[in-house]
Amino acid sequence: MELDTCALPGPGPEPADAPVPTHGGTPALADLTTLRVGGPVGRYVETTTEQELVAAVRDADAAGEPLLVLGGGSNVLVADAGFDGVVVRDVRGGVEVPDASACAGVTLTVPAGTVWDDVVAYAVQQELVGIEALSGIPGSTGATPVQNVGAYGQEVSTTISQVRVWDRGRGRVRTLPWVTLAFGYRTSLLKRSLRPSADDPQAPWGPTPRYVVLDVTFQLRAGSLSAPVAYPELARALDVAVGERAPLADVRAAVLALRGRKGMVLDAPDHDTWSAGSFFTNPVLPAGEADGLPAEAPRWPMPDGSVKTSAAWLIEHAGFGRGYGEPGPATLSTKHTLALTNRGDARADDLVRLARELRDGVRDRFGVVLEPEPVLVGVAL
Repeated sequence: MELDTCALPGPGPEPADAPVPTHGGTPALADLTTLRVGGPVGRYVETTTEQELVAAVRDADAAGEPLLVLGGGSNVLVADAGFDGVVVRDVRGGVEVPDASACAGVTLTVPAGTVWDDVVAYAVQQELVGIEALSGIPGSTGATPVQNVGAYGQEVSTTISQVRVWDRGRGRVRTLPWVTLAFGYRTSLLKRSLRPSADDPQAPWGPTPRYVVLDVTFQLRAGSLSAPVAYPELARALDVAVGERAPLADVRAAVLALRGRKGMVLDAPDHDTWSAGSFFTNPVLPAGEADGLPAEAPRWPMPDGSVKTSAAWLIEHAGFGRGYGEPGPATLSTKHTLALTNRGDARADDLVRLARELRDGVRDRFGVVLEPEPVLVGVAL
């Protein structure tokens, strides 16, 4: 079937996709990331085709150069010393619709560099169900399967059918079906390659995973009403019961409003949005460890018998409220305690110090060690 290539409606590119300022011809990481910190790069490459992206990654690996592949730069914290290697930025965009008639739904194939929220806007406008609650999340489409991005009761893994990647270990393009991607809470096969593994003697890869995403294929159901609303806060905003459906456009508008009130929609004048989003993942604890939490701590049973709790609740009840750290250069957001923010002149070291203080405070109070969500490049907690 001939491909139907669709122009993306909706909002324009997010700030990270605007022309990148350069200093002596090479941008600093502060110009490429939503936290707006990070020093110079050794070499900077923008790729506008899949062939260019593969060549840039392959050539860097062949030369033994450190490699950092960026999309929107929304989930990374880079050292003040910068990155003495190759920074490759995928600036492709668009959506292809290879099959709009299958019984299982409508297929969308999206290049990794496409701004994620543009994809959500397109799906909502075309009345395609399954990613509407993921509105307003910054960054590129290629990052979504790595983290198994989720919000307001939806996870991107429920709509992904396959991901095409450049496998740095095998030196070839591969198509990874859903079952191979091994999605979990905020993780996947792609993200796990950043950690040591007995199955991969070359691991850990990093700061770029072994598998560089080329494009993502989604399977969405046609319909004017959303998937069942699973998140109580969103249900209240929509004035529906949990489990009920609502018009797609209403869900998108409600999610954008909720995220906006929490400083989770990029807005250059608002320093609460100079962040990497949620800096810590919600801890998933063995049932026995969760029993040691205070009775009022949030608990969500997981399919494997473990229990997820709220990182934001732990941070707040360890004594760190909104705006903690003021008037310093790096503080907790004044709107949301999971976001570490750059108040305008923060350095990476300032954010690392704040993150350590929060992690250590939660550990000392509750015995739970928070794990950072962003990729840390040249820094460590």
